Amino acid sequence: MQLGIRLHDIKKAPLEERLQIAKEQGFKCGHLALSKVISEFPTDNSALTPGLAMYLNKLFSKYDQDIAVLGCYLNLADPNEEKMKKTYARYLANIRFASLLGAGVVGSETGAVNEEYKFEERNHSGEALKIFIERLRPVVKYAEKAGVIFAIEPVYKHIVCNPQRARFVLDEIASPNLQIIFDPVNLLDISNYERRDEIFEEAIDILGDDIAMLHLKDFIVEDGQLKSVACGTGEMKYERILKFVKERKPYMHATLENTVPENAVAAREFIQKIYDEA
Repeated sequence: MQLGIRLHDIKKAPLEERLQIAKEQGFKCGHLALSKVISEFPTDNSALTPGLAMYLNKLFSKYDQDIAVLGCYLNLADPNEEKMKKTYARYLANIRFASLLGAGVVGSETGAVNEEYKFEERNHSGEALKIFIERLRPVVKYAEKAGVIFAIEPVYKHIVCNPQRARFVLDEIASPNLQIIFDPVNLLDISNYERRDEIFEEAIDILGDDIAMLHLKDFIVEDGQLKSVACGTGEMKYERILKFVKERKPYMHATLENTVPENAVAAREFIQKIYDEA
């Protein structure tokens, strides 16, 4: 397993300094969300040139960092048609860029049926799932042409809210270029977290072959809600998940989430120890 970090969780600094910190802290890869990490030069669609991709590739190589995921977390089910045109353009630009950048995957969540990208019960409806699949299909077709893996991340509050719906999407699209980012905590909610072992086991069972990378964080229950925190500071047990990685996907990228500069190294060491002992 190659452990990494979301680069926007490293202290605010120019990209090269963030990469240097990532290397010094023992990380091997990074989650790159362009607009959250880079402020020293533009990253709009027209700026995503082959030259920029090659510059970034050299910069990441200088600090021995893979680009595990190029994050493009937009709402593919947005009801606003004008916003959707911009969303499609951004996804296609990121897919083209990823093909030159050598990113592991282009990562996305699965949206909501409102412009605010927030939870409502309709997100879990069959209608919402149909909309998402229709919107996703041309994006995956474009990823196929570019030779890029497009990976969706199931999240309880979004449209693809559980392993079964994720499996349905994979089967409907039926493309080797559509895979899964497995974030166990994102499958949880206050209504189901006590069944987390069952939910994780189901995810591994029905999605395991199509999991491209792992996101790792922890959670606590606070004021009747689940709150995401750094690994090792909450209620998560990782042994089963990391055993799956070690046995079936030993060099897979896994990036930490919800760390702060003060606990990133401790979170990495915590996960690495469990993995080594799995």
